[in-house]
Amino acid sequence: MASVDSPVVFVVSRDRSRASLLAPALPFAEVIYISDAETLLREAHVRPPQVALLYTDTPGVPLAQVLPLLRQRAELAGTHWLAVGTQGLGALLVAGADALISDTTPVDAIATQVKTMLGRAQQYHDTQERVAQLQRRMDTWEHEERIRDQLVHMLVHDLKNPIAAVMGLLEVVEDDTRVPDDSRDLIKVARDETQHLLHLAVNMLDVRKIQAGKMNLRRELMFSPMFLEVIELSRGDVGSGLRDRHVRVEVEPGLSPASADPEILRRVMANLISNAMKHTTTGGVITMIVRQGKEDVQFLIRDDGEGIPADDIPNLFAAFEQSRLTLHGRFDTGMGLAFCKLAIEEHGGTIFVESERGKGATFTFTLPLAQDGDDEDFAELLN
Repeated sequence: MASVDSPVVFVVSRDRSRASLLAPALPFAEVIYISDAETLLREAHVRPPQVALLYTDTPGVPLAQVLPLLRQRAELAGTHWLAVGTQGLGALLVAGADALISDTTPVDAIATQVKTMLGRAQQYHDTQERVAQLQRRMDTWEHEERIRDQLVHMLVHDLKNPIAAVMGLLEVVEDDTRVPDDSRDLIKVARDETQHLLHLAVNMLDVRKIQAGKMNLRRELMFSPMFLEVIELSRGDVGSGLRDRHVRVEVEPGLSPASADPEILRRVMANLISNAMKHTTTGGVITMIVRQGKEDVQFLIRDDGEGIPADDIPNLFAAFEQSRLTLHGRFDTGMGLAFCKLAIEEHGGTIFVESERGKGATFTFTLPLAQDGDDEDFAELLN
């Protein structure tokens, strides 16, 4: 006997016995007799069927006129419509019937066809349920992402000003001649760590901005002298720890211009230099090279540190990831390299790393060469 949750099958016909004969062949379903099109419209709204048998000899309004209206109802999207008869099947097929069968077909064969349709209806229902579950998960995820974005934005903006104020005060104290040398060294460390904290906060905000497509690049045509200037500024951003390393800068003269945001490029360089510094010891060598490629300008930041384990490289540019092999215990969110990757790709370039344990690492990124449309004065600059 069918239960309350059993699938529903409508038999729309002038002959009630057709429903009575079909019901025993479908004991797991609730077979409901419908006498005409008007009743079908009303009952389909109250209890949508999984399968409806539409007999062409049903009196009253032709079912071919009613079926297009029924197929437009959202609650009947999973219903399968089986046209049954000897005449008028073509009209029902045009109106949207899913299958045709003769009314002289044995009841068992009709039941088999209905079972097949019920299986398809169940598959549709299951698919819709999975889609609904995924949509609920997506809504939850989007809600959490919005909260996370708001939290990061609020946190960074609330931290930037006091961190910058602390850095300024530390610089004033460091320059005071009354401060003993041993205390001055401690102040330098405090200033460097404060600067590192500021970089962490800003990187977190910028990674979220780029991921959300909210970072607008302020591109300029950049040549060799500008690349050299950006490198010098980024070295200053890294902090005093760089003084204990040997830094070499090689910028190829006469480079073809690239279109880039100088401030973002400065941040990328600072992150990569800082990364090289934390993987080298005092006296280590950090080399920065800018050279001409076939269709781009190439930037290489090379260090002679301990290198990066091969297992760490695939996830190195992901947020909250960093190499397990570092020469200091400083906490790092991994946002610096994540920012570099997103920022360079936003410029249309690529970034990758090559490393061998014990032989240092080389980070390489590229910037595409400027095109004619990148700047109104591009042609004049080249002439």
